[in-house]
Amino acid sequence: MTLQASFKHNATLVANLGLLPAVVFKYQDLRHRRAQAGPAYLLYSRHARHPMRCRPSTSDIDVFQQIFGFREYRCLDDVHDARLIVDCGANVGYSTAYFLTRYPQAKVIAIEPDPDNFAVLEANLAPYGARCRAIRSAVWSSKAGLVMCEEPFGDGREWARTVRPARAGEAPLMTAVDIGTLLEESGMQRISILKIDIEGAEAEVFSANYERWLQRVDNLVIELHGERCKRIFADAIEHAGFTTSECDELTVCRRRAVATAACQARS
Repeated sequence: MTLQASFKHNATLVANLGLLPAVVFKYQDLRHRRAQAGPAYLLYSRHARHPMRCRPSTSDIDVFQQIFGFREYRCLDDVHDARLIVDCGANVGYSTAYFLTRYPQAKVIAIEPDPDNFAVLEANLAPYGARCRAIRSAVWSSKAGLVMCEEPFGDGREWARTVRPARAGEAPLMTAVDIGTLLEESGMQRISILKIDIEGAEAEVFSANYERWLQRVDNLVIELHGERCKRIFADAIEHAGFTTSECDELTVCRRRAVATAACQARS
């Protein structure tokens, strides 16, 4: 990284985290990125009401930087009245904490299948109380028995955990949830924000049984993994009435006009 790029990077962290939280972040990043083990430490952001746990030598620090340091979900800045948010692939709860802080009237359903990630998620979201429902499961097109995949996905780190259907004679570790059922159980009529980052399982979610809930989603932000996922998703939303744009790694689908500044340079 050049000196100019490093200065811009650090200035962005200060602007988005706040000066003291940015200093803490840089210190902990340098101290713990190569640590072999140790207890979780705390990170802070002006965009999170409560401090958040981060595990040494894991992808947690990178997820935190994406969501709070670079404000990955700034593409939703012009959404002002979110009521129900569904966070599919919530990892250790950073995106959920961001949404809970930014939308104080909203309730969030956070879904994460990996047991270690989920334990950190529960700790990070506990201060938000009943505003958040945390579910240790994975999102699928219908209810199905699932297990964690043995084969690594992506870089194989904690932010890239995947699931697969249990094979014949194999005991499932969890029962999948589907978005339509989550919406019905919430008692709400619509999903204000649907966030999906599920490491390729979006191909399954948008292959079947999505029609009954997709029309009840106002804003959808999704990270698509590979050409197959992109093709399946494009076919699913073709007639759903969304305006689609890109923001960094995210595909953003809106039912209202998107402010032109929403996906500008990080601020």
